[in-house]
Amino acid sequence: MALLEAQARWAREWLFEAALPLWWSVGADPAGGFHEKIALDGMPVAASRRIRVQARQAYAFLEAGRLGWDGPWREAARHGLDFLLAHYRRPDGLFRALVAPDGRPLDETADLYDQAFVLFALAHAYTAGLGGDELVSAAQALVRQLEAERGNPVGGFEEASPRVLPLRSNPHMHLLEAHLAWVAAGVREPFAGVARDIVALAVTRLIDPRTGAIGEYYDGDWRFAAGESGGVREPGHQFEWAYLLDHVGPVLGLDHRAASRRMYGFGTRFGIDPVRKAAMFALDAAGQVSDPRARLWAQTERLRTALIFAGAESDAAIRADYVAAAEEAFEVVRTFLDVPVKGLWHEYWLADESFPEEASPASSLYHLVSAFAVVLKSGGLA
Repeated sequence: MALLEAQARWAREWLFEAALPLWWSVGADPAGGFHEKIALDGMPVAASRRIRVQARQAYAFLEAGRLGWDGPWREAARHGLDFLLAHYRRPDGLFRALVAPDGRPLDETADLYDQAFVLFALAHAYTAGLGGDELVSAAQALVRQLEAERGNPVGGFEEASPRVLPLRSNPHMHLLEAHLAWVAAGVREPFAGVARDIVALAVTRLIDPRTGAIGEYYDGDWRFAAGESGGVREPGHQFEWAYLLDHVGPVLGLDHRAASRRMYGFGTRFGIDPVRKAAMFALDAAGQVSDPRARLWAQTERLRTALIFAGAESDAAIRADYVAAAEEAFEVVRTFLDVPVKGLWHEYWLADESFPEEASPASSLYHLVSAFAVVLKSGGLA
């Protein structure tokens, strides 16, 4: 417990005193919206802007306010949401993928993954009191439009209309995350029903019954896609899905703890590099490493899930294993954060133990805030 307290203090200082101030003062464009990246010298990188970054940055600052950061979290969240709602909504009500820094549309694709993060950001804005019925109505309308235009007869949603294959599990993971956030905010319709449907799809179709692992790519009937893509298993997504399948318990009253622990076990057993102690990017269906790179977000998901499972575990030996995994994951995360400008990070750690000298992507702040929120709670600081 003492070690968890020390880790929580470190995480709180890094987040509150370095990362959040930097991503507001440098990461926000005064003309509107958030930059995609900050270079390792602390300067913003000029680039076109994905909607997922605006949504995820808005969430990060909303969650920071909930955790007690005394910085301008409302202003920062509003900054991202205003830009998102002003420049990304298409005439049909769905949200486009990409705009220029001045808001000009560049890519009209309404990616399912992006729609999930719009719903997620709106849910947290509603929870934080940044809006009322208008946010609920906007989110409900978006879900109903997805159901009408992209509902798959087997379950879940199509990538696009007309159909584009393969279908992906990852957008459904974030749709589940967003719908659970709305239910937790006290708005059940239509979010609770859609969340239940996604959970049912996951446990009956998406998870490989032989291993307990979830795949990435599927055919139109939610069977594993042909070829190599159908065998892709990402350890980071095993941890992320495992957390969500655990989280449906308190939010929806469903018990999928066995499936969530089995999924976590696959990621831990096959996906952790024995030298770097880091979660690797991709495996095949049998657990053989296909991409040994380690990405920051996967480490944060391992950290969050291990801590949550530790807190719920009554068996002392099993709990100790979860705590040890969380401590290991935390130290790996710190390795990624060891850069000259505090508040930035490396995104990739290569198999030869080197870090490419690349700018820090804003999209990872969402993962860091989500994981550190649990670290702070576990250490008694939230």
